[in-house]
Amino acid sequence: MQNPRGPIRHELVSWEEVDKLVDVLVPQIDAVKGFDTILLITRGGIIPGGLLAEALDINYVVTAAVRFPDPIISQVGEQQFDPKLALPSFLQFPEARLIQNRQILIVDDVWGSGRTSSTVKGRCEAAGAKAYTCVFHFNPYRSLFNNAAPDFYGAVTDAHIIYPWEVDRDVDGLLAGITEI
Repeated sequence: MQNPRGPIRHELVSWEEVDKLVDVLVPQIDAVKGFDTILLITRGGIIPGGLLAEALDINYVVTAAVRFPDPIISQVGEQQFDPKLALPSFLQFPEARLIQNRQILIVDDVWGSGRTSSTVKGRCEAAGAKAYTCVFHFNPYRSLFNNAAPDFYGAVTDAHIIYPWEVDRDVDGLLAGITEI
């Protein structure tokens, strides 16, 4: 499916650029003070969150896995429901007692639609935590929320980001069909 705003631009990010993103984020996060927990959103937030946990010297690290259902397509090719309105399922989430009364930094790689980070933040707050969202890349052009953004982000982009840990996994698969980076 073609992006209605034009072709999707791809951007390959190097490990050096990842280090710079961490360097941009750490002072922003340090300015808030009091973080005692990092919650990594799987799968994209595992490496960024690990890097930030190390840089911020936060040892209490938990994970969350969220799944949004795919749209159901009828036999005539019509979408049966709007996937943007679908309720998520939590495949993994820390027990409330593990995050209650904690100040949590929720980390993912990108804020595209914003659904995942916003959903995890809401669940953390419902468990009694003070939660903030953090991503390496914020794409305001894809966000479903007009006035929402991550609390912390390293860079703004309109591209599909390919991180170095994704390239090492399968260069041919990730870069198939990309003519320009």
